[in-house]
Amino acid sequence: MTSSSGQFKRLKPLYQLAVNNILAVVAVPLAAAVVLKAAELGHEEILARARALPPAHLFLAAFVPAAAAVVYLMLRPRAVYMVDYACFRTSPNCRVPFATFLEHSRVWPGFEERSVRFMTRLLERSGLGEETCLPYAQHYIPPSRDLESSRAEAELIIFSAIDDLLAKTGISPQDIDILVVNCSLFAPTPSFTDMIINRYKLRKDVRNVHLSGMGCSAGLISVGLARNLLQVVPKGAHALVVSTETITPNYYMGQERAMLLPNCLFRMGGAAVLLSTNGAKARFRLARVVRTLTGAQDGAYHCVYQEEDGRGNVGINLSKDLMSIAGDALKANITAMGPLVLPASEQLLFALSFMARKVLSGRIKPYIPDFRTAFEHFCIHAGGRAVIDELQRSLTLSDEQVEASRMTLHRFGNTSSSSLWYELAYVEAKGRMRKGDRVWMIGFGSGFKCNSAAWECIRPAANADGPWATCIHRYPVDIPDVLKH
Repeated sequence: MTSSSGQFKRLKPLYQLAVNNILAVVAVPLAAAVVLKAAELGHEEILARARALPPAHLFLAAFVPAAAAVVYLMLRPRAVYMVDYACFRTSPNCRVPFATFLEHSRVWPGFEERSVRFMTRLLERSGLGEETCLPYAQHYIPPSRDLESSRAEAELIIFSAIDDLLAKTGISPQDIDILVVNCSLFAPTPSFTDMIINRYKLRKDVRNVHLSGMGCSAGLISVGLARNLLQVVPKGAHALVVSTETITPNYYMGQERAMLLPNCLFRMGGAAVLLSTNGAKARFRLARVVRTLTGAQDGAYHCVYQEEDGRGNVGINLSKDLMSIAGDALKANITAMGPLVLPASEQLLFALSFMARKVLSGRIKPYIPDFRTAFEHFCIHAGGRAVIDELQRSLTLSDEQVEASRMTLHRFGNTSSSSLWYELAYVEAKGRMRKGDRVWMIGFGSGFKCNSAAWECIRPAANADGPWATCIHRYPVDIPDVLKH
């Protein structure tokens, strides 16, 4: 069995070359046969046969392909491009080392010692580093969770990211036609979109949407929504997408272990992305957006659930079944994504494996498609160490291919829906992005959702002036394994 597996691995490159270029393999002999036949007949014979055809046949031969081409060009969706993106750059005075976090937890009388010990173990295993940041309000004892502090955090992150994006692209706020903002747990009145419209004096006719309660995968939902809106506005329009999570009002002050985990993982962050149907100055092309939802199942619906504990403290309850539910959502997503992005060789192997399992009643292992043949870079939501481990195992990715996710978790923590953009910035800051490279973003969120987006690089970053500018020389760092107790 081992020898046959090794033999298949040696022959697989040849198999991929043949199957992925099957059109060329078939077309070249046919074209050669046509050329030889034409040479045999001579041009005079060919012209004579053409003149003998009825005029109606000649008309249809010319008109039908031309009409089909026109209809296709009119009905196909417009290409959507990412002009550029910018991530919020955290400040050193917001840094929360483990010792500071745990000291504040011990001083606050609302936490019992057992809760502090639990959070200590969580932090040790989390994969977070000593430079992750919390908003100013959570540096107080006790942490401030009032409306004014929450608005201050949101304005700091969102306005900083948008300012950086406008400076990078040189676009005027008056040129923004669509505005989509996502923030799950904080939905003030007026909304975030109103806040941005007021700050930057956007046009009165700007189309704007504020997405709330959509979880950590909402960034890709926002991209998909902006893409759809760009199809119905004049070509060349611009869509501003802002992704963040305001954590000031959501610090859990109770004793339930399942609700203490977000305190240890979530940190401040945000990103602003400019999309357009004009690719003149674009840096990436959006190839696919695929959304899968498992919320019809009660277990999936309740696995990430905001609720009150027995003492009335509000927090996010993370189910012990979260990883298995996330695995099922991932399988559904890659089943939908695979046929859209995988080369023909991988799709054929998957189809043959599926049929063989049906015939043999599942006595052979299913073939897991090699997504490394479709993408050069992987941005997996930095939701936690276990999430990254599970996706690395499921997709058989190398340590280097999940490096961006692990290092983002270490440096910035779980920044919710914006984490994917910090990961993309990491790949670019390391100088690994090349023209034509393909990127797969995978996000998970409450509901339960797994969403994907595929991008193709048009123009890599000229420099690494993003959120990693001051620390990229120190990465990657070693994240030691921690034994489970």
